[in-house]
Amino acid sequence: MTDGPLIVQSDKTLLLEVDHPLAQECRLAIAPFAELERAPEHVHTYRLTPLGLWNARAAGHDAELVVDTLLRYSRYAVSHALLVDVADTMGRYGRLKLMNHPAHGLVLESSDRAVLEEVLRSKKIQPLLGARLDPDTVAVHPSERGHLKQVLLKIGWPAEDLAGYVDGEAHPISLVEDGWTLRPYQREAADGFWAGGSGVVVLPCGAGKTIVGAAAMARAQATTLILVTNTVSARQWKSELLKRTTLTEEEIGEYSGARKEIRPVTIATYQVMTTRRKGVYAHLELFDERDWGLIIYDEVHLLPAPIFRFTADIQSRRRLGLTATLVREDGHEGEVFSLIGPKRYDAPWKDIEAQGYIAPADCVEVRVTLSDHERMTYATAEPEERYRLCSTARSKTAVIERLVQLHEGAQTLVIGQYLDQLDDLGERLGVPVIKGETTVRERERLFEAFRTGEVHTLVVSKVANFSIDLPEASVAIQVSGSFGSRQEEAQRLGRILRPKANGGTARFYAVIARDTVDQDFAAHRQRFLAEQGYAYRIIDADDVMSDDEV
Repeated sequence: MTDGPLIVQSDKTLLLEVDHPLAQECRLAIAPFAELERAPEHVHTYRLTPLGLWNARAAGHDAELVVDTLLRYSRYAVSHALLVDVADTMGRYGRLKLMNHPAHGLVLESSDRAVLEEVLRSKKIQPLLGARLDPDTVAVHPSERGHLKQVLLKIGWPAEDLAGYVDGEAHPISLVEDGWTLRPYQREAADGFWAGGSGVVVLPCGAGKTIVGAAAMARAQATTLILVTNTVSARQWKSELLKRTTLTEEEIGEYSGARKEIRPVTIATYQVMTTRRKGVYAHLELFDERDWGLIIYDEVHLLPAPIFRFTADIQSRRRLGLTATLVREDGHEGEVFSLIGPKRYDAPWKDIEAQGYIAPADCVEVRVTLSDHERMTYATAEPEERYRLCSTARSKTAVIERLVQLHEGAQTLVIGQYLDQLDDLGERLGVPVIKGETTVRERERLFEAFRTGEVHTLVVSKVANFSIDLPEASVAIQVSGSFGSRQEEAQRLGRILRPKANGGTARFYAVIARDTVDQDFAAHRQRFLAEQGYAYRIIDADDVMSDDEV
């Protein structure tokens, strides 16, 4: 027995003692392969999952490293069966390989004949394969490359895709490092992606994922399709590419509800791509409009099902997914792994903060006690209505107003889920509200006014969760959220993490109704950020109302 910070249990859970001197070092060591499940004050619970171990394996971490890490930090002896299981699970990745055969084209090759025999007997896999070429090789229908990877992952034999990629239509793109240079982690991320050919880069909000995309485009030197969350994001991408690369206005097209331009670099919104008319996704044809050399999926954790389905058909194209968190509340992380590619680069948020590239953040959960009337209304409501009732409780309003007042003069975002609540707050605070129905032109005008300091406070709905560049924002007040969404919490904190000119700390407040599902969902939302090393202080709303400092 050693005095390590970690307790490794035979059910594949890892318990990390937060106050241990080696806790931070251990957390960074296990982050590449373990997923955080719960993060209360003193002991955080992680879990080893096949997908987490396969992602680690694809990123170059072998089973020996994982086993050594568990043994080094564990307080007690680690179950031999667990260590064997880790090695066996990681050993499953790569025993099947998709390759390009000089004579037969796409093939599935195995280094373990018994595994190949097993998968060949799967009824879901048989229709995707062609003839048996030799005892260790079977032909694959090229159009089924993505579907085969999906099914193999689901039956526990993830294939390593080494079949290569088409170069696509050549198009010259270079970075213009005029007064700036690629940060070391951005260069490492672009290199990691290019070495693998396809996959996902995970970087904190505000760390310059767009620059990584531009660096990948400069490596590809080819026509590029970029998929983004909304039109404002599309225009921010265009602005960054014009600033950072040799691309000109005429070379970049916008494919959105407002415009349908197809150019060597085309930026399309997920929304327009997934619009159906008479049951047909007509705009998905954009994938075939040009011989794309690279497809970039911004905020890849949000990928809609129709885009997943089409991505399964274009596995010969290089694909780059960009995100701050691979967490998907629908559990479809496996689809990202099999169809976009494994995680190629993942930088812990606190590492980037330590390098000075994102601001330090103080996260505070403000607990509000509901009035007697609100508590009774909540208690007698139908279960499906309770979250809305407690999230939008009137008792929160005075606390939110007080927080805005305490940070008067700071660039502040009040962020929420429910439009009635946001409209009411906008009216009470006397500030603009940005929501789904706000026109793109008006959104851009208000965001620009916020950037210049003409407007100090904005009330925003979830339309501002993603890809909105507001470097001056230093305070965020979350008043309601999408139930227990971990990725939403990360994105909302990300709105305020751009480094501040004065080197100051960002403030992130979550205003929560005590003793309700609002509090339960808040605990779930905070899990990802806890994994990244952020600790929430919990304070009472009464203290906010009485103090000048929070």
